[in-house]
Amino acid sequence: MTQSFLAFLVALLLVGAQSAPPQSPPPPPESQQPLRFKTSTRLLVQTVTVKDKDGKIIEGLTPDDFVVTEDGVQQDVAFVELQHIDDNNTQLKPMPPPKADVATQPAIATPGPGDTRYQNRRLVVLYFDLAAMPMNDRLRAFSNAQKYLDGQMAREDAIAIITFEGGGVRVKQDFTDNRERLRDVLQRSMDGSDQDQDGYPDASEVGTAFGQDSVEFNIFNTDRQLAALQTAVTMLKAVPEQKALVYFGSGIRLNATDNQAQLRATINAAIKANVAIHPIDARGLLATPPLGDATRASPGGIDMFTGKTAENVSSNLTRTQDTLYALAKDTGGKAMFDYNDLSLGIAEAARSISSYYIVGYYSKDTANDGKFHKVQIKLKGERTGELAYRKGYYADKVFKEFSSVEKERQLEEALLLENPVTDIQIAMEVNYFQLNPAEYFVPVAIKIPGGELALARKRSAARTTIDFIGEVKDEYGITVQNVRDKLTISLSDEAAAQLAKRPVQYQTGFTLLPGKYSIKILARDAETGRIGTFQAPFVIPNLNREEQRLPISSVVLSSQRVRLDEALYNAKGSAPNADPLVADGQKLVPHVTRVFSRSRDLYVFLEAYQRTATTTEPMVAYATFFSGAQKAFESPMLTVASGLKDRSKAVPIALTVPLASLNPGPYDCQVTVLEPGGSKVAFWRTSLVVVP
Repeated sequence: MTQSFLAFLVALLLVGAQSAPPQSPPPPPESQQPLRFKTSTRLLVQTVTVKDKDGKIIEGLTPDDFVVTEDGVQQDVAFVELQHIDDNNTQLKPMPPPKADVATQPAIATPGPGDTRYQNRRLVVLYFDLAAMPMNDRLRAFSNAQKYLDGQMAREDAIAIITFEGGGVRVKQDFTDNRERLRDVLQRSMDGSDQDQDGYPDASEVGTAFGQDSVEFNIFNTDRQLAALQTAVTMLKAVPEQKALVYFGSGIRLNATDNQAQLRATINAAIKANVAIHPIDARGLLATPPLGDATRASPGGIDMFTGKTAENVSSNLTRTQDTLYALAKDTGGKAMFDYNDLSLGIAEAARSISSYYIVGYYSKDTANDGKFHKVQIKLKGERTGELAYRKGYYADKVFKEFSSVEKERQLEEALLLENPVTDIQIAMEVNYFQLNPAEYFVPVAIKIPGGELALARKRSAARTTIDFIGEVKDEYGITVQNVRDKLTISLSDEAAAQLAKRPVQYQTGFTLLPGKYSIKILARDAETGRIGTFQAPFVIPNLNREEQRLPISSVVLSSQRVRLDEALYNAKGSAPNADPLVADGQKLVPHVTRVFSRSRDLYVFLEAYQRTATTTEPMVAYATFFSGAQKAFESPMLTVASGLKDRSKAVPIALTVPLASLNPGPYDCQVTVLEPGGSKVAFWRTSLVVVP
C-alpha cells in the first residue's frame, strides 16, 4: 500500500505573542561555579487490605511484616500505617471546621507533616459531571446526595464535593464531616446560585480560519469529560489515603470517534492516586420502549419490522454505560445502573473502604520512562493472609532536554507505550472515500488548541514546531501504514498574537483496503516536549457489497474552504489533486470538534457511488436539523445531475446550509440522499453545536 498526502497543515485559529525574555547574565567562570549533585527519588504509596481466612482485618502489622518487590527487585519498606475504620471507633479525632465562605476552592488541601485529620476516616468524593447532565438528572443526583447525608453518612465519613461545569473542574467543598456545610453546598449547586452562567462561547470573531476559539474543545468532546475526571483524581493524589470517587453522570458515550487513549490515561491516573471510581447513572431506572416513547414520532422504514430500530435504541443506551463500567472495573470500584435510589450507590462506595494499611517505599528504579512496573506485596515469614492492593503502576514520563537522536527515540517509544501521553489535548476525525473498486482514500484531520503550543523566537520570527508520528494497524495488530512529520511554522507577529486561543489543524491521509483498523497519532510540541495522543478504532466498509441502500462515503462537515496557495504548510510529495476534499484550487477543512458559528455557512460534502452507471443518474440531497424530537430546520433540496467519476463511479454532493436561522444550542443533523430512479436512499446522522 502507498501512503499519500502527508502533512497538509491548514490552520489556524491563533494567540498571543509574548515578548522575548530578558537576557540573563553570563554564567560565572567554571572555577567559580559551585559543585552540584543531582539525585531523584520516587516514593510509592500503596493501600493494602490484609484479611484472615474469616474475612476479618489483620491488625498490628509493622514494616518488618511486609515484603515488597518491584519488577522482581526487593524494596525497602519506609513506613506502614494502619487506617482503622470502624463505626465504633471512640478515638476518632475531630476534623478542623470548614471555612466560613462557600466560594469555590482551588484544589484539595494537602495535609502537612503531623496533620492527622484524615486518619481512620473514609474519604468519599462526590463528583458531579454537570457538563453533560440534563436538569432532571441534576436534581435527582443532588437530592439523592442530600438523602445520603441525612440518613446514611457515618461519623467516620469525610466527604468532598467536586463538579465539572463549562468552566472546568471546581472543588466546591474540601473533605469535611460537617453535614450542615455539605448540605449547604449541595443546595447551592442544586439551585444554580454558585454555577457559571457563561453558556456557549462567543464565536463572533471570524477573521481567522475557523471562527471558534479553543473553548470549543470543552463544549462537544467526550474526551473532555474524561480529561476533567483525570484532573479531579490527580488533585486527590497528594492525599495518600484510599479514596472512593462517586461519579454522577448521564452516561459517557465513548465511540469510535473518541479518544481511547484518554480513557486509559484517566484510569492510570486514578490507580496512581489510590482512587476507586464508583459511577452512578443519574438517569435512574431506564425502561425505554423498543420503538421509542411518546416524546418521539413513530419510526418508519423496514428497520422497524426487522427489529433493527429496537436494536439501535438498546445498543445506544448500552454504549453510554460501557465507559462508566470500564472506569469502575479497572479502578476497583463498582458501577450502579438502573436504580432510582442513587443514595444506595454512595453508601456502597463508602462501605467499600474498610480498615487498611498505608505502605510506603522508595523505588530503586527512578527512571522516568513511562513504563509499567509490576509490584508484589507479601507477608513475611509464616504469616498468612489475603492481600488486596494495586499490582503495579506506570512511571512518569519526561520527554524534553534530549539530543535530536534521543528526542526521536523518545517519540517512537511514546508511540509504543501502553500508558498513553495526554499532555496536549487532541481532537481527530477519520473519513473514507472510494478511489476505485478496491482502494479507499482515508483523510485524517487533527486539531490541537494553539494555546497548548510554545513559541520560540528565532531570527526575529515567531516559530512553533510540531512533531507528528502515527501508525495504522489492521484488526490483527499489524502496522499497515505510518506517518512521520515535523512541521516548523514561521508566523507573522499578527498571527503569533492569536496562537494562544486559536486551534491548529493538521491533515494527512492513507490509502487502505476495506476492513477494521485502529489509528494512533502522537503530536509533540518540540519546544517543551509535551505530547498528546489520540487513539481510536475505525472501519472502512466494503461499499461494493451494499445492495439495499445507496452507497455513500463519509460525510464531512466544515465551515471553511482554504486556497491551497494560502496554506501555511505544504509537505513535499503531497498530492492534493487526488484528495476528494480538494476542488477548484480550494481545500475543504473538516470541522473536527463539530462546533459551528451562526455567522458562517455550514458546508456538507460527501460522495454517492453509482457502480453500474455510465452517466450520472439524478439524485436529491438535503440536510435536516432536529432539536430534541422537533424539526428545527431543513435545507432546500439539492438536485445533482452531473459529476460522475469514471474510475470510482463517485458523484460529489456539496450542500451549503446557512445557520443564521438556528438558535444557539445542540442539534442532531441528518443528511438524506435519494436516488429516485433506483429507489434507493442513504441516511447519515451526527450531533453538533451551534454557537453565537
